[in-house]
Amino acid sequence: MKVIMLGAPGAGKGTQAKKIAAKYQVPHISTGDIFRANIKNGTELGKKAKTYMDQGLLVPDDLVVDLVVDRVNQEDCTKGYVLDGFPRTIPQAEALDKALNDLGQKVDYAINVEVPDENIIERMGGRRACVGCGATYHLVYAPTKKEGVCDTCGRELILRDDDKPETVTKRLNVYHEQTQPLIDYYTQAGILREVDGTVDIEDVFRAITLILGE
Repeated sequence: MKVIMLGAPGAGKGTQAKKIAAKYQVPHISTGDIFRANIKNGTELGKKAKTYMDQGLLVPDDLVVDLVVDRVNQEDCTKGYVLDGFPRTIPQAEALDKALNDLGQKVDYAINVEVPDENIIERMGGRRACVGCGATYHLVYAPTKKEGVCDTCGRELILRDDDKPETVTKRLNVYHEQTQPLIDYYTQAGILREVDGTVDIEDVFRAITLILGE
């Protein structure tokens, strides 16, 4: 079972990817984790990626695809995997399909967690992070016992720059421009499935398990 998770920033695709990985006992793979593991282990691919990252540059698509394909070829992926945050663009998707095809493999499902922009802006605007321990909360969905104070360490909570409405709006614009076309791409491939991401987390997950099979 090879699954790609799609969805705007803040749609909850990462949460669902972890739940899928736990239920079906397959690895949850994010490009960030792959980069960190390869750099830490000093692999050739990791060294190449680091040269770009150290300069603040984006890692080129072909190198990202090489890193992802290397990861999905590892032994723990024999039963499948959940890709979270990759591919982000059509060229990445095409390169991934070609690389998997060369290995006699293919993606089974691309699942899009659909949430309207206004819901995401509201969701992310309600997030609060502790300046001390980094714990995260939400004014509506996961409030602290005492307003503005971390339950864990008692330090103050802040609205991070990443979660401010103007920043979220910019990120959403980039998403729609770059990643939205993937929905059309995987629709044409016949593997796109959509779930309503505005409902409760468990209801979203239930909809996904119906797609993947209990």
